[in-house]
Amino acid sequence: MKKSITTVTRLTAPLCLASGSPRRADILMSAGLRFEIDPAEVDESPWLDSAAPDRSAARLAAEKAQAVALRHPQSIVLAADTLVVLDGRILGKPADADDAREMLRLLRNRRHEVITGVAVVYGENSAAGTETTSVNMRGYTSDEVDAYIRGGSPFDKAGAYGIQDEPFSPASSISGCYLNVVGLPICLASRLLLSTGALAGDYSPACATHDVIGGAA
Repeated sequence: MKKSITTVTRLTAPLCLASGSPRRADILMSAGLRFEIDPAEVDESPWLDSAAPDRSAARLAAEKAQAVALRHPQSIVLAADTLVVLDGRILGKPADADDAREMLRLLRNRRHEVITGVAVVYGENSAAGTETTSVNMRGYTSDEVDAYIRGGSPFDKAGAYGIQDEPFSPASSISGCYLNVVGLPICLASRLLLSTGALAGDYSPACATHDVIGGAA
């Protein structure tokens, strides 16, 4: 699993991350970015459509970015939303231990998709896109699941797992962007920053296939 992070440093305004996810913050910091955090409080349910999860992820990220941009009109606002999709079913964050246990049971020894929508708002310019990674889960035991749940790790994660969480390490292999599964595909985020004028200079990162919607106004 490739875990390298592209360094991005030439932003044209202060950056605001519209998410309280510590994993997204870690990725941005590893990319050399300074930013403030102002999580978006958005009702996700109207934006979720299991028939079009990629569009749902992009629209939800855009809604979060727009909401926070109203509070930070002079900043670059970056938002993201990650969905776990198994057989056309969207798995969100587990409501409780039983819900987490059921999600992990469904995912065990199965392949699923992780879709992250990313959106950038910078003044009058905005753009959004998605990244998709296929994840194969290993045959972890019920005892491993119980220990993972007791540790509290599943409850703030879509699908009730973090690919980076050790020693559980639930995935056996992936096809696509590793950081997408963690919660923020930095190459896609960089492209969106560039398309909105938030990132100065030329930038052509190598990344998994993505879909960009919108651009500079």
